[in-house]
Amino acid sequence: MKLLLAAMALALASGPILAADADNATVHPFSIRDLVMMDRVGDPQLSPDGRYALFTVRATDYAANKGVTSIYVMDLNKPPQPVKVVEKGSSPRWAPDGKSIFYTAAKDGVAQVWHRAFDADNAKGLALTVRTGDAVTTAPLDVGSFKLSPDGSKLLLSYEVFTDCADLACTKERLDGREKDKSTGTVYDKLFVRHWDTWADGRRNQLYIADASNASQPVLLSKGIDGDVPSKPFGSEDEFTFSPDGKTVYFDVRIAGKTEPWSTNFDIYSVPSDGSAAPTNLTADNLAWDANPVVSPDGKTLFYTAMKDPGSEADRFGIWALDIASGAKHEIDPSWDRSAGTLTVSADGKTLYTTTDDNGQHPLFAIDVATGKATTLVTDGSVSGYSISGNKVLLTRDDLKHPADLYTADVKGKSLKQVSHFNAKRIKSAQTGDFEFFTFKGANGDNVQGYVVKPVGYKRGKTYPVAFIIHGGPQGAMTNSWSYRWNAQTYAGQGFAVVTVNFHGSTGYGQKFTDAISGDWGGKPLDDLKAGWSAALSKYKFLDGDRACALGASYGGYMVYWIAGVWNQPWKCLVDHDGVFDARAMYYDTEELWFEEKENGGTQYEHPENYERFNPINHVKDWRVPMLVIHSGKDFRIPETQGLGAFTALQRRGIPSKLMHFPDENHWVLKPQNSVQWHEEVNAWLKEWTAPQAKAK
Repeated sequence: MKLLLAAMALALASGPILAADADNATVHPFSIRDLVMMDRVGDPQLSPDGRYALFTVRATDYAANKGVTSIYVMDLNKPPQPVKVVEKGSSPRWAPDGKSIFYTAAKDGVAQVWHRAFDADNAKGLALTVRTGDAVTTAPLDVGSFKLSPDGSKLLLSYEVFTDCADLACTKERLDGREKDKSTGTVYDKLFVRHWDTWADGRRNQLYIADASNASQPVLLSKGIDGDVPSKPFGSEDEFTFSPDGKTVYFDVRIAGKTEPWSTNFDIYSVPSDGSAAPTNLTADNLAWDANPVVSPDGKTLFYTAMKDPGSEADRFGIWALDIASGAKHEIDPSWDRSAGTLTVSADGKTLYTTTDDNGQHPLFAIDVATGKATTLVTDGSVSGYSISGNKVLLTRDDLKHPADLYTADVKGKSLKQVSHFNAKRIKSAQTGDFEFFTFKGANGDNVQGYVVKPVGYKRGKTYPVAFIIHGGPQGAMTNSWSYRWNAQTYAGQGFAVVTVNFHGSTGYGQKFTDAISGDWGGKPLDDLKAGWSAALSKYKFLDGDRACALGASYGGYMVYWIAGVWNQPWKCLVDHDGVFDARAMYYDTEELWFEEKENGGTQYEHPENYERFNPINHVKDWRVPMLVIHSGKDFRIPETQGLGAFTALQRRGIPSKLMHFPDENHWVLKPQNSVQWHEEVNAWLKEWTAPQAKAK
């Protein structure tokens, strides 16, 4: 996986954080007390008849320091008053007849798939009836993900197992035995020894099938596959699917062996759903990434997304069609210069739906299968999830000033209507800053986009300190979207203006623009940041260029270390979260080597000069700006030694600096109270060094 945005989430206002605070508060600047307690709406599922919305809401149990996800149902034909039907559950899915729902929830501490009847005929007003359910899986292992067959009779199930075990019970017994063993050493003979935030223990995600009414005897479908189905660490049920007749299952997987850490060669396989034959590779000719299979309603065409550049994780995902009978394949959308996300196919098989970044937005698109023409359906913000039944679309949508809520529209994108209002009271009472996108000429004279957020309480004629935020990825973008890890409004609520730039390497501006960062981490992106900062100062006179701090995470953290040595003149302070300090050591310390090798043109030992060209460690002698360094102990993407090395350099040089370390977090900071602590410290650091009287100590 790419270097993802690290957790720059949740700004703190002083005082206790209570759920009632945001609901009953008087008007006030947006703060962490608002963000941390917001309900997070997700996973929209439209009933087959298009009348009911099934979805999840993640609330924060601050005292328990965790999120709690529940399942809701809403009658779209009635006043929009959602009804909670499962207190602690996730992944809700309609049965094909709309008369019941499936979902995952714990039973005796183990995640199982449950089934509940849904009595729509007797639902009066808001009294939607979801009857008591039963666990249909009974395995001793957690269900990772699942998918229903088109007729609702079968379940695809993923379990993390030891592949040499004959059944699921064997995996459980082996795990129990390890817990009792007094010795703690583990011997590895191949990578990954650790991935994202987890040390390898020999288990792989594998795909099974079982009866939906009684899944006690699942049958292994991915037998002989040395890989994870779905992939780790962020794979989902989008990576496997049924044929319309339920007789065939398709899945994507990267064969591991000893090359997995430097390979992006995912392929799509087919396997009989009764497990009577071994899986067959359908895309062996493409050595790059094939993913996200879906089948046309007539069962004749397999649609999927594919990259063309082996070893790249940020190449463009084109949309492909494979004739199942002949094996012939072709790209549907070669002229559409965007990278498609997961796919949904229309009932007539003539249209595919997907979402992707596009010029600072993240819209829902319709792709004509015959011509490849892409039509924007819903934009002006970010569509984070969607579901289609008949002529209706149910989707979650958010933007820079609003968290996600449910909307409906038709399949042409018309009649867009907000149907849920989960955070209405909090949004009404919390003042946020207005925002505006701007463009300027960046590296090579190319048009580059950024945005500025005004501070809460903005008054014409005044100037304000600035938080200059540098995004991660690096193949990502700061879009018109709401975030719980990096939210511009948390800074605006503290009185800061926010400036951010989607430099070369960002997504949503064409593949050439995205590719431009590879091999040039400190080149064109830095030119864009410099030009964007200058353009913003020229255009927005309320920005105080003499009271500005730069902040970044992941690649943005790399850039903070880089500018600390080569462009430190504008900044009063710097904040670095999980950044790359030493490019040479990073190659040997990280887990996903394909990323390092693609970005640097090969291995470090064959091309050491590429790793040194933009290596921040080589410019420590020129560091001078006070810096807050943040790193986490379970960050295996950019290991904590990178942050420790940077802090050592700062301290040895006598530069005012602090280190904040989270032993229990990964590349992101996810626990509510850790997020609060994170922003308390960051806000204090920004205010200390942007105060009018601030001077280097």
